[in-house]
Amino acid sequence: MTFVGLLAILSGCMEVDQPITAESEGIWNTIFVYPLSWVIINIAEFFNNSYGLSIIIVTILIRLLLMPLNIKQLKSSKAMQEIQPKLQEIQKKYSSKDANTQQKLQQETMELFQKNGVNPLAGCLPIFIQMPILIAMYHAIMRTDEINSYSFLWFELGSPDPYFILPLLTGVFTYMQQKLMMSTNTSMKSNPQMAIQMQVMLYVMPIMIGVFAIFFPAALALYWVTGNIFMVVQVLLINKPMMTNK
Repeated sequence: MTFVGLLAILSGCMEVDQPITAESEGIWNTIFVYPLSWVIINIAEFFNNSYGLSIIIVTILIRLLLMPLNIKQLKSSKAMQEIQPKLQEIQKKYSSKDANTQQKLQQETMELFQKNGVNPLAGCLPIFIQMPILIAMYHAIMRTDEINSYSFLWFELGSPDPYFILPLLTGVFTYMQQKLMMSTNTSMKSNPQMAIQMQVMLYVMPIMIGVFAIFFPAALALYWVTGNIFMVVQVLLINKPMMTNK
């Protein structure tokens, strides 16, 4: 079963119209959706039932919890950039496609990774963790009446932004985040193919996310914008120090 398939089952797409309560059954509801809904509601009570502000606070808390993984990702990415010359030497040394040579290539590559603290999966882990959180946030918004029906600033949390401001901000800050991350990836200079792919993603991803946000509940777009702003600040204020401290 693929990870995407597992998410599809966990997300319980058929339950999106059913209210989420403490009595809701199923692992997805009891572990992901209801706790998130409960936290948003209880934080909102401290701010005069401002569910929009509560979503912003919850987003920041989630990003703070994920920060150690993001820092580990940044360190691994920096280490990967530094070993690129050695990695290319190994690839050139074992350029033959026979099974024995390829086995030696994999063995020396893994030894190089371990010696320099590189984890090839470090960049994927934060994304995998954020996926169920994003789906749980969507369910918490749509299945909690207090959140779904609440108005915040110029929009209703359970409906798309009527003025398309949040989708625009979503695209802008997605672009900024990717641009900043690309600026620290020096390995692209020695890999033209990777550079072209990253340049394409730099423009395609923000446009795609922005278009999706047009149809998202505004609360979900608010979650995405807040998370992206947090990541931009993290790259600006934390990225460079972390790169120099291993």
